[in-house]
Amino acid sequence: MHYVSAGNADIPTLGVGTFQMDGGECREAVRTALELGYRHVDTAEYYGNEAAVGDAIAASAVDRDDVFVTTKVWRSNLRADDVRRAARASLDRLGLDFVDLLLIHWPHPRVPVEETLGAMAGLRGEGVVEHVGVSNFTRSQLARARRAVDVPIVADQVEYHPYKDQRELREYCADNDLALTAYSPLARGDVLDDPILDGIGDSYGKSPAQVALRWLVQQEGVVAIPKARSRDHLEANLDVFDFSLSRAEMRRIRDRTGSIGRRLRNQLPKLVRSFPL
Repeated sequence: MHYVSAGNADIPTLGVGTFQMDGGECREAVRTALELGYRHVDTAEYYGNEAAVGDAIAASAVDRDDVFVTTKVWRSNLRADDVRRAARASLDRLGLDFVDLLLIHWPHPRVPVEETLGAMAGLRGEGVVEHVGVSNFTRSQLARARRAVDVPIVADQVEYHPYKDQRELREYCADNDLALTAYSPLARGDVLDDPILDGIGDSYGKSPAQVALRWLVQQEGVVAIPKARSRDHLEANLDVFDFSLSRAEMRRIRDRTGSIGRRLRNQLPKLVRSFPL
């Protein structure tokens, strides 16, 4: 397994995302992923599947210390007391003594990030959280978060794929010892029919999805967490470390814009950040 080192954390470069999976489907996907060699599992209290993720980890032959588990505090629980309560509830559902990475799932315009991260830093001091980070933070919000606490912010998890430009944020993360974790790295399936990615993949014997994932993990400090339900897709997503894209190919993929619908959907995180929900 390949790793990204950030703020004293070693994060497996490719993980399995579990958004919109629950129950037996989630347990089976995570169990299969661990069997195939994944060592990074991403969940959240909002997903409602932490218990299923925990069951899969407990049933796996992989040692707990070899699995990097990320979960997130939902934006309705960002006050200090709520953070502590929510994090411990997540641990109970996961059946774990600690999580490797605890993230703020979304920033909230009415809750100071200093309060939230202060509580998370306290949990880190108690040993129930190994590392802390954020999700869906802009570069300016990330800079404020880094000033808010003395403990390292090790990652910002954001939507990132060939049709969403995150160059400025990625460069900021690389310059400041943070990982950028890409969720929806396959643009919710949009990459599968991309003729440019398909053409590039032909020369390597790879699919458009594998090219998109390779494009991400080939960038400095980038982690990707594609969601996959089937064994075949889990295997395929993991099979991206035996080839490298040329600089020209990296630029061609970077310059993709996607459909009008995709460009509109790319604006959703901005809208969510603006509403105090």
